[in-house]
Amino acid sequence: MTKDPLSHAMRSVPRYTSYPTAPHFHDGVTAATYAGWLDGVSPDETLSLYLHVPYCRELCHYCGCHTKATRQEAPLKAYSATLGQEIGLVGEHLKHSGPVRHIHWGGGTPSLLPLQGLIELAGLLRVHFNLARDLEHAIELDPRLVGAELAETLALIGVNRASLGVQDFDLGVQKAIGRVQPYETVRQASEFLRQAGVTRLNFDLMYGLPGQTSATILDTIEKTLSLAPGRIALFGYAHVPWMRKHQRLIDESALPSAAERLELADLARAELTRAGYVAVGLDHFARPDDSMAIALADGSLKRNFQGYTTDQGDQLIGLGVSSIGRLSSGYVQNQPDVGNWRRSVEAGRLPVAKGLALSTDDRLRARIIEELMTSYACDLKPLCTSHGLSTGHLADALATLKGLAADGLVRVEIGANDNARIEVTEAGRPFVRLAAAAFDAYLPGSKARHSAAV
Repeated sequence: MTKDPLSHAMRSVPRYTSYPTAPHFHDGVTAATYAGWLDGVSPDETLSLYLHVPYCRELCHYCGCHTKATRQEAPLKAYSATLGQEIGLVGEHLKHSGPVRHIHWGGGTPSLLPLQGLIELAGLLRVHFNLARDLEHAIELDPRLVGAELAETLALIGVNRASLGVQDFDLGVQKAIGRVQPYETVRQASEFLRQAGVTRLNFDLMYGLPGQTSATILDTIEKTLSLAPGRIALFGYAHVPWMRKHQRLIDESALPSAAERLELADLARAELTRAGYVAVGLDHFARPDDSMAIALADGSLKRNFQGYTTDQGDQLIGLGVSSIGRLSSGYVQNQPDVGNWRRSVEAGRLPVAKGLALSTDDRLRARIIEELMTSYACDLKPLCTSHGLSTGHLADALATLKGLAADGLVRVEIGANDNARIEVTEAGRPFVRLAAAAFDAYLPGSKARHSAAV
């Protein structure tokens, strides 16, 4: 254990689902910039597609996603139609790209789109892109809205993995976060999906929620295990009311203290690994035969805007409001509001709001951060050499790591001939984001606010 784990746990750092992180994107990346990047994608480069649907039936108090509540069908139908137009617009630039290896529908609640709309959008993806035979096709779902017809429709369009937002099974916690969904609701949703043939299930859980205790989180883990998902994500609740105003509905006095939050995370991790799940990175767990556990073992695990992933696509294409894509040349983010996004698409323009062109330094640091976040270790010399730089280029990061090393969170081995190796210790793994932050050249001067490290 570190000398002072609580002080480290409460430090504010990014989640590093990208580097550089989104607060550093700027409007210097335009629709014309993005068009050039898309046109430059070659036939031997594979693709991943992310489709964002920014609607839910109601907003849960804890939610940090880019979404809004609606109970009307008209905006959903209109959104589906515009999303179809954007698919065609982007597809025109990618006629000669390689196959799509991964599709992910996120939100919001993407299954709110009309069932016919989902079918038509999936058809457009097949028209405009070459979908690989071994494609992973995933969707995020609200268990309260999963019925037999939806499950059958998802199987029909090729969805083969579904993530269910569970968070916590305790009724008191559910009331505190504005999301009441009994165990039976989640069990029934899982059954509908499995009966339809969507058998690869992920459950999303959270710790650090208001009213959570050791007893409630252990009960949630027990109930989760009874439903046997292939993967479990265990996210720390990020209380950022300055970014998500609806989080002000949460009673801050009911949030676990720093010490309690750390205890909840440790308890949940221990129970999941005791049950035979493999710990994958900072916050994921997978059955040993799941593709994510296999990717961890063979070194192919990746991290992107969906978190830890087996996605091996060379280029990630974002579709829909606020979605972010990552191409070899840089990041690009769509317009964050439906009106401007729709007007751009209907005018035949890629709906770009901002982005960031990657420098050599960005690419090097991004690779190091991803290796630390996925493998807990990194040999600096080969990575620096592959980017035409020396290990001395990272002297700032190595100096920052000294403090973490002194507290037993990392080991830094610096040898002759420019060799240097960073390894996150067993005690330091819950704090891996701090090790990643040492390589973040943008963080020291950033005014962006982030969530706690654990």
